[in-house]
Amino acid sequence: MASLSVGGAHSSLRIPSLFPTPPTIRMLKHHPVLNCTPFFPTPSLFSPKNLSLRSSNHRAGIAWMSTTTSPVGKDDQKLISGQPNEKVVQVSSWIDYLPKEIQPFAKLARVDKPIGTWFLIFPFAWSATLAAASGSIPDFRNLAIFACAAPFFRGAACTINDFFDRDFDKMVERTKERPMASGAVTPFQGLCFFAFQLLLSHGIFLQLTNYSWIIEAAFIFLSCTYPLMKRLTYWVQAYLGLTINWGSILGWYAVKGSLQPSIVLPLFLSGCFWTILYDTIYAHQDKQDDVKVGIKSTALKFGESTKEWITGFAIASIGTLALTAYNAALAGRPFYVFLAAASGQLAWQIRTANLSSPADCNRKFVSNKWFGALIFCGILLGRIFP
Repeated sequence: MASLSVGGAHSSLRIPSLFPTPPTIRMLKHHPVLNCTPFFPTPSLFSPKNLSLRSSNHRAGIAWMSTTTSPVGKDDQKLISGQPNEKVVQVSSWIDYLPKEIQPFAKLARVDKPIGTWFLIFPFAWSATLAAASGSIPDFRNLAIFACAAPFFRGAACTINDFFDRDFDKMVERTKERPMASGAVTPFQGLCFFAFQLLLSHGIFLQLTNYSWIIEAAFIFLSCTYPLMKRLTYWVQAYLGLTINWGSILGWYAVKGSLQPSIVLPLFLSGCFWTILYDTIYAHQDKQDDVKVGIKSTALKFGESTKEWITGFAIASIGTLALTAYNAALAGRPFYVFLAAASGQLAWQIRTANLSSPADCNRKFVSNKWFGALIFCGILLGRIFP
């Protein structure tokens, strides 16, 4: 039971209190981050021993919170640290356990962030599975070949992006530690690494049943020019859609040896609309820094109307997917069940996205792997069970 101290300078009488300290207040007083001690001026709390303990607990609280909130924006960092000069502890990546000489190149290729690789794989997987005969499974050999090549292709795209953006990245909080921006990798080394990854992926792509150097060359051109679009147009996310969804064309060609525009074109457009949606959410992470350095994006163009815009792109993506299925005679119920689930996933993203929170924007961006997986499962089951 709490007590009350009464008396003068030479005497003190402790009387049991009839009103014990509420549990909520006791929790706040001793919480490592939400410490409300100034509002509870108990003299013993200001002793050197307790001050040291509180400081230790406060630092422990910061470290714990930083492991559950990544990435962290400037405002979030100030909120978590409590002091402007305190740093948030960063969570280690498995890349940190690689040899020191390899670490910068692994970070340059984003090998610890596979979501970009999934965004390359899904359009190819959708297309190659659609190209399978009704009632049969897709050619898993072609799927496996593309899956092996995709990390190198994606790594090459990230490398050339960082080469062109290295001066801008230095001025953006989220990207200033990237290998070329920080100087860990020189521009010449970056270009050599870019060529090396393209060479590896090219060798793997040659194993496809039907290979097209024209489609591969188009992807390389789009990947190399994508970073430049950030300086020229606010619709850079649309250009990224053209770049990252080329697998929807190659997937059909790898199986059939030819293209069927009535199926491939709406599938390609669906992927482009989807890319605009998820990359606009992603771009909201850097919108303040982008304004300062002069980088353009749909996040800046749409502004406060972002959710209305990306809702339109979500509808367009689902609509063109349905058109693709119709043209491909994918009439089985499984596809439309999964298409409805995928629609719900997009609706959840848009409804719950906090575009002012970099951490939440990143979570919603990464969650798009479930959209891609749902569409793939729908196409696969729709082909197997027509």
